[in-house]
Amino acid sequence: MSDVIGLTPAEEELYRCLLQLTTARVDELVRRLRRPRAQVVEQVEALRAKGLVQPTDNDPDAPLRPTAPDVALGATLLRRQEDLEAARRRVTQLAEEYRSGLRRHHVDHLVEVIRGGRVLRDRLRDLQNSARDEVLWFCRANPLAMAGPENVEEFDALARGVSYRAIYERDLLLEPGALADLAKGVAAGEQARVLDRLPVRLAIVDARTAICPLVADRDGGEPSAAVIGRSQLLDALLALFESHWRVATRLRLDDPLAATESRRDEADDRQVDGYQPDADEARLLSLFVAGVPDKSIASQLGVSRRTVQRRLADLMDAAGVDTRPGLAFQVARRGWL
Repeated sequence: MSDVIGLTPAEEELYRCLLQLTTARVDELVRRLRRPRAQVVEQVEALRAKGLVQPTDNDPDAPLRPTAPDVALGATLLRRQEDLEAARRRVTQLAEEYRSGLRRHHVDHLVEVIRGGRVLRDRLRDLQNSARDEVLWFCRANPLAMAGPENVEEFDALARGVSYRAIYERDLLLEPGALADLAKGVAAGEQARVLDRLPVRLAIVDARTAICPLVADRDGGEPSAAVIGRSQLLDALLALFESHWRVATRLRLDDPLAATESRRDEADDRQVDGYQPDADEARLLSLFVAGVPDKSIASQLGVSRRTVQRRLADLMDAAGVDTRPGLAFQVARRGWL
């Protein structure tokens, strides 16, 4: 550990000794550590160069005192972290080049079959940790390997600038706490949409690797999945995702204050009929257009079913329609979502 933070064991021991004494002269350190004076002087100079020790005044023989290690060593740790991140990206690139070379010469390397929930979770985490540009998801209800709250890798990837686009199956929104989990992802930068049904579970990272389960949900048993590299099969899966993305309904689960400001900006650009839903109404309309039943909308929003029905009636009045299909049409026409 001393090597990681840039200290030799002897330097760390001297620094710890000085921490205990608060201040000390070189002679006192020599006695305490039982080391040759020249060695102690050399180690003190090394610690001074690293910003961990300084004299109490300008006198060369003045007592020494320690300085805060987090300030002195923070820059060193940051540089090492940046070096490790660069090395990780390089290893990922080399591994991809290796697999690409194999695929060019061996068709059986285009698809790798993995088995077991833990193996599937680990591979999904590894792929997200190595993502550089974009991650695409088909999220069906009752996850096979990784529930939404377990996917902390998504937040790390979003924080370093990776784009996430996810399409959720409508039934997933009916699960307890699902809307709150989705809202956290949207607040972090995820783009979320919803469809009534999705054909398969799917994850695609950087348009270079896809993971797709091989066994239908109803068959049960141990989950298995195909890991698909760059190929025409991967191109087909990308096209499948984009075709569903175009027809999916956008979910508005933003932070209410941020969402209100964003919607005001959008309203200024569009200037549609003067009326714009507020943040709460946008959340309600997202679920309504996605086909979520009133009872489930009420549960997810923490209000009564009667309140949901009253708010929808108010929105129909604002849109100038008297039917729910008419409201859904006006939501799309006016760009409310």
